[in-house]
Order: sequence, then structure tokens, then C-alpha cells
Amino acid sequence: MPRIPFDDMPDHARLWVFATDRPLGGSDQETLLEVADGFLDGWAAHGAPLTCARELAHDRFLFIAVDEQAAGVSGCSIDALVRSLKTLEQQLDLALIDHSPVSYRHNGSIRRVSRGEFSELVSRRAVTLETTVFDNTIATVGELRSGKWEVSAGDAWHGRAFFEIAP
Repeated sequence: MPRIPFDDMPDHARLWVFATDRPLGGSDQETLLEVADGFLDGWAAHGAPLTCARELAHDRFLFIAVDEQAAGVSGCSIDALVRSLKTLEQQLDLALIDHSPVSYRHNGSIRRVSRGEFSELVSRRAVTLETTVFDNTIATVGELRSGKWEVSAGDAWHGRAFFEIAP
């Protein structure tokens, strides 16, 4: 089964979250989704087509999901996805693959900063345990749907990494 609507993905589907370094406007957004769709329409693992989907949230977060119960994703197929997105990065002059920056909400807008900058914001108390962050490490569509993606820093890995909260 090829690409399906994201809403049709089961909760157990594997999820990757890719965050852009800037919000995407009209033509950039169209290009990103066209390239993603083109790749996903032919995505396969060891010759088996993958049941997959994509979604764009807040004009800057690309969700890619795969139902591994239909066909398992392989290391080579994941590498192919990353190569496709790296080409897209160059085409649109944006960062998409780098998972090290921290994305969070500030005064209603979404900001993306390096981990060092986020740590500095913590030390200045410009962000707190209550600051809304985006936990791009979530691994399933179910986690996304259950509200584990956009959470307070204290409820994500950010709390342990930047505020020294014990697990």
C-alpha cells in the first residue's frame, strides 16, 4: 500500500519529526510537500512498498510516518529518506535534518535555537519548566495524537537535559 492520508495512520506507526529552521511560506511549503509525496509514493524496503504518510504542522514540522506492521522499514530505506530530505534542504536553502536544535514557543511564536542557546535561556530564566517545547524525539503517531509532542519542558527530555530533573 502506498502513501495514505496521515489521519489514517494507526497509532502504532513509527514517526519521524523533522523541524525546519524557519517557517515555510507558499511556494517553499508546496515544494517540500511535493518532494516528500514524490519520495513517499515510491518508498520501499527491500522491494516491499511502505505504507506511509506525511503531514506538515505549524508551517515548519514535517511528520513522516510508516506502518511497520504492513512492511518493516529498513536502514537502507531510512537512509534513502534522509538523502531525499538533504537534497530538499539544498533546494530550499533550509535546515531540516539537524535534530540538535531546540524548538519552543515564545510569546505565541515558535523559535528554534541551539542547545547552547536554550541552556543560556534557562540560566537567565527566560524559559522555564512550563515553557512549551516540541519533543521531536517522539517515536509513534500515537504519541503525537496523545499530546506528547507539544508539551511543557518539564514533561519532555528538556527537563532532564536543561533543568536537571531526575527521570
